[in-house]
Amino acid sequence: MVAIKGLEKFAPKDFPGLISATLFVGGCNFRCPFCHNADLVLRPGDLPTFPMDYILGFLDSRKDWLDGVCVTGGEPLMFEEIEVLLQIFKDRNLLVKVDTNGSFPDRLKDLIDKGLVDNIAMDIKSSLDKYEEAAGVSVDVDSIRRSVAVIRDSGLEHTFRTTVVPGLIDAEEIKKIGQMLEGAKLFQLQQFSPEGALDPAFQNLQPYPPEKIMELGRIAEPYFAEVLIEGI
Repeated sequence: MVAIKGLEKFAPKDFPGLISATLFVGGCNFRCPFCHNADLVLRPGDLPTFPMDYILGFLDSRKDWLDGVCVTGGEPLMFEEIEVLLQIFKDRNLLVKVDTNGSFPDRLKDLIDKGLVDNIAMDIKSSLDKYEEAAGVSVDVDSIRRSVAVIRDSGLEHTFRTTVVPGLIDAEEIKKIGQMLEGAKLFQLQQFSPEGALDPAFQNLQPYPPEKIMELGRIAEPYFAEVLIEGI
């Protein structure tokens, strides 16, 4: 079974417009140097695991109050057993949002085809040219392209989002990302936070000032129906 390492019982931002909870799955196949969930990525075995009985008890205690569940990580689609977990939520008439890094397009499509996902957020680390630098590992960029296509063709509510890390994301990168995702409904720029970054060198990196992020948002606007900015 998928190991649940964290539970946010009330997470209004993770599933917009709904009363939702967020579950954090341990483990990830990326090593993004700017990641702020380093323990979930590098040391999931050192974190306590929530017993499934506890999770089910929590969900059942919120029956008729909780609208949905967001499953994030780490990378929840790493695990074949994610289907079982999502089915448990759907059996309780909960809407399901999945956060993914886009490296498992076939599993994502299978979950969508089985009606186990209602909303998707995919992190776009950078343009495809710089993906390995941004992800910290070797990346099959075709999988990234395929996941983008799966999400856009799904008909589901979805968000593509990019963390604006100085040195990785600039105006030219935003243009390339926009061209890759052009026509998508929603793109979200997220402020970089150096606190607890996976790579210690990034812990001393100064985030962009708000006006710079607003400028990047304006560059992104022609490519999307809506651009949001989070964290400033």
